[in-house]
Amino acid sequence: MNHEAKYNQLYPKGRPATLRPGTKAPEFCLKTTPDQSVSLIDFQGQPIILAFYPADWSPVCGDQMALYNEILPEFQKLGAELLGISVDGVWCHAAFAKDRKLHFPLLSDFEPKGAMARNYGVYRDGDGVTERALFVIDGDGVIRWSYVSPIGINPGAGGILVALEDLQKREEPHKEEVTA
Repeated sequence: MNHEAKYNQLYPKGRPATLRPGTKAPEFCLKTTPDQSVSLIDFQGQPIILAFYPADWSPVCGDQMALYNEILPEFQKLGAELLGISVDGVWCHAAFAKDRKLHFPLLSDFEPKGAMARNYGVYRDGDGVTERALFVIDGDGVIRWSYVSPIGINPGAGGILVALEDLQKREEPHKEEVTA
C-alpha cells in the first residue's frame, strides 16, 4: 500500500464525528488567555458550537474562522456561542485572533496536548493536531449535531445553521408549555 492510500485509510475524508448526536458532551476546561479558562458548564442552558481546527495560521483554518466570525451574528441570533479549539497555545491564539479580528474565544487544547480533542474523538495522533470537526451542543450539554470535514476543506457554516435551527424548533414546544 502506498503512503497516500495508507494516509487515506487512517484519516478518511469527511465523516461523522466519533461522538454521535444524543451523546452527553464530555466536560472540558481550557485556557482562552494565560489567566482565563472556559468550561462546558459555563454555557449551561445555552447552545454552543465547538469548532475544532488543526492550527492557527494555516490557510484553510484562517478562512474557516474568518467565515464564522463574519456570520457570528447569525449564530448569536439562534442563541448559540461559538468556541474555536486547536492545540495551539494561548499566545499563538491571541496573535491569530488579533490578526484576524476574531470576536469569539479560541480555546487552547495545548497541555496535555489534544486531551479535549481525544475526549471528543477528533485528535489526529499521527499529525499532532485536531481534525476539522464541528459539534453543536444543546443547553443541557447533549451533542445534537457533529461532523468531521476532510482536513483540507473548509466545512462552511450550513450544517451548523441547520442544526441550530433544528435545535430551536425542538425547544419551542417546551417554551410554550412553560408559558401556558
